[in-house]
Amino acid sequence: MSTAPRRDDRDRDRDRDEEGRARNQRPRDGLGRPLPYGTQGVARQPEGVVRTPEESVAEAQALLDAGRPFHAHEVFEDAWKSGPPNERELWKGLAQLAVGLTHSARGNVRGGARLLLRGAGAVTSWRDAPGGRERPYGIDIAGLVGWAEALADLLERTRTPVDAVHHAPRLRGDTAR
Repeated sequence: MSTAPRRDDRDRDRDRDEEGRARNQRPRDGLGRPLPYGTQGVARQPEGVVRTPEESVAEAQALLDAGRPFHAHEVFEDAWKSGPPNERELWKGLAQLAVGLTHSARGNVRGGARLLLRGAGAVTSWRDAPGGRERPYGIDIAGLVGWAEALADLLERTRTPVDAVHHAPRLRGDTAR
């Protein structure tokens, strides 16, 4: 006879909605890592917010500057899910870049490097597209691709986590912080 708890016994103590989906209400740190219940975490990004592209870029940059790339990824994910289909690859790629930085700062340097390169690949078509798309919404695509490739190379060489604030990209290419 098995002593393993039945699935419904395990799920009873988990934070689920009426349909059984995880609510993920645990507090989280600035890099999105779950903290023990009862611990003070950072404010979560609200999900499903529809913003203008310019608002998405500005909010994501503020989060990146604050060392919160996981939260910036959620802003990009909202843009990818609510934006026009022809822009989804751009926003998805930006989200992957933010998650790549998140993993790199958390210590998963190999996974971080892979996500950075995947995100760079996703946004590259915007750099090379005719008709002025190389700076959609002021985003410096060429600069982001260069940033992602350089950071991925650093991670592969050093195998050392990075500081999310120090290595945050400048989405519009400006250097003022």
